Amino acid sequence: MTYLQLINSVLRRLREDEVTTVNESDYSRLVGDFVNDALQSVENASDWTALRTTFNITTVAGTPTYSLTDFGTRSKILYVHNETTNQVINQKSLQRINQLNLGTDNAQGTVQYFAIDGVDGNGDSRMRLYQTPNAVNTISVYAVKRDQVLVEDTDATVIPTQPIIQLAFAYALRERGETGGQSAAEQLIFAQEDLRNAIAFDANLNPEELIWYS
Repeated sequence: MTYLQLINSVLRRLREDEVTTVNESDYSRLVGDFVNDALQSVENASDWTALRTTFNITTVAGTPTYSLTDFGTRSKILYVHNETTNQVINQKSLQRINQLNLGTDNAQGTVQYFAIDGVDGNGDSRMRLYQTPNAVNTISVYAVKRDQVLVEDTDATVIPTQPIIQLAFAYALRERGETGGQSAAEQLIFAQEDLRNAIAFDANLNPEELIWYS
């Protein structure tokens, strides 16, 4: 569903006229802000299947730290794999990797671990590798990418839209007061129920993640 369609879905629930563009009025822009607020909340609520993607890193011998371009800071790493050596790279704390580097004098070798080491100038997370790569390797970072902001009329989201609409409607009700006797608190309950259902349906696509082993 597009940004414009989401806004009009909320406007109809508010008994307001639909608009032909996001920036048609001050109120449509305000509802657009509510839609983006709701989008961020729904994005944060689960590791949505639709948001899963792969970030690729090509290592350079002697370079331990790499930026995850377009990763942002709200995304989540699921696991990291070295495609060149066909090995899983496990996560350690940055403190632990610094300790390991002290013990080996930062020697170069096969990558074994990674840690998140702050952010770069673009606001993207940086990944520190241990050991420092001694050759060109392709590292795949499987992650949930959460950083979408809808701007243009045709911008669209791939996560479930019903919770976004219902939550944005609740935000709008809180701003203007009840509509047709419905309060913001009551609408928030409906929105949370839709979100729980959407998460449950999405979880069915990844049943292996619901299995725990001792």
